[in-house]
Amino acid sequence: MTDFINLASPGIKELRPYQPGKPIEELERELGLTDVIKLASNENPLGASSSVHSSVQSSLADVARYPDGSAYLLKNKLSEFLGVTTNQLTIGNGSNDVLELLARVYLSSNNESIVSQHSFVVYPLVTKAIGAALKVIPAKYYGQDLEATFEAISERTRMVFIANPNNPTGTWVNNSDLTEFLDQVREDVLVVLDEAYFEYVQEAEYPDGISLCEKYPNLVVTRTFSKAYGLAALRIGYSVSHPDIADLMNRVRQPFNVNAMSMVAALAALDDQEHVDKSVELNSRGLRFLESECDRLGLAFIPTVANFLTIDFSRDAMPIYEALLHEGVIVRPIGVYELPNHLRVTVGTAEENQRFIKTLEKVL
Repeated sequence: MTDFINLASPGIKELRPYQPGKPIEELERELGLTDVIKLASNENPLGASSSVHSSVQSSLADVARYPDGSAYLLKNKLSEFLGVTTNQLTIGNGSNDVLELLARVYLSSNNESIVSQHSFVVYPLVTKAIGAALKVIPAKYYGQDLEATFEAISERTRMVFIANPNNPTGTWVNNSDLTEFLDQVREDVLVVLDEAYFEYVQEAEYPDGISLCEKYPNLVVTRTFSKAYGLAALRIGYSVSHPDIADLMNRVRQPFNVNAMSMVAALAALDDQEHVDKSVELNSRGLRFLESECDRLGLAFIPTVANFLTIDFSRDAMPIYEALLHEGVIVRPIGVYELPNHLRVTVGTAEENQRFIKTLEKVL
């Protein structure tokens, strides 16, 4: 019998499929539960705005038509909103799609990417899938050590991934440290700055990566509509880069990689910044609540600027995760990130946050 596993590319064989947060419906089927809450996937508890719902509903009349493969309207809206040119933009099926496009264009078996320990699992995934080498830098206080990252750059290095803030730790890199790093990096090394949680950060020293693109042509910034804009189910994100980088990414991008409803929703979401502001304020209040309750319970946590809190239980967290599941509360175990004693908890509504804490007290 043919061994199809061994026929695969070497980089593919060692990969494990990405494991998303457990869906509510799956837990309801498994345990016969109702009234399940999900705080596992860093989704916006307010969902999408009402204007997004209306726009998507209106777009259904054209569901038999192919979408605009050039994303003309969305690119022009983003160009105006971000202060960039349309030829700097690449639109993807979520920002993960954009990360994969970058890997396909610039990584090969002849070069390598650099990532931080505890950084987003998709960076190693897209690197190894291409057959490129992966260099992992030990984390510093659970975050990216930029000094060590720079020192690790070799002649083979083609790409450095920086998540700011990082998932799943919520740690972040400030403006002065980032610009100092960019000043030192060779121009033939792409620095990919993943700003999926950009809208949630309220720190004065947090950098706006897109504003740095003009000075640093090797900088690529990725963002998403999945988090603060509440469009996770529609899968739409984008990158801002030097036009030549965007041109190459668009050469390998699948035709119609983003569906028409996603683009319509993104256009409506950009026009409703009030909804984003409400989402950010809800998140800020929720974070303060969860942090104060962890202090009360004597639980350590990693300081965060994103829309989740990573809690340290100082022991294997999987039994706690399983106990929470049986109470109808889904959070995220992160042993795959070398954090087996931690659980990542998305900030929910006030009611969901309170239920999580109450249930956590019960299972502990």
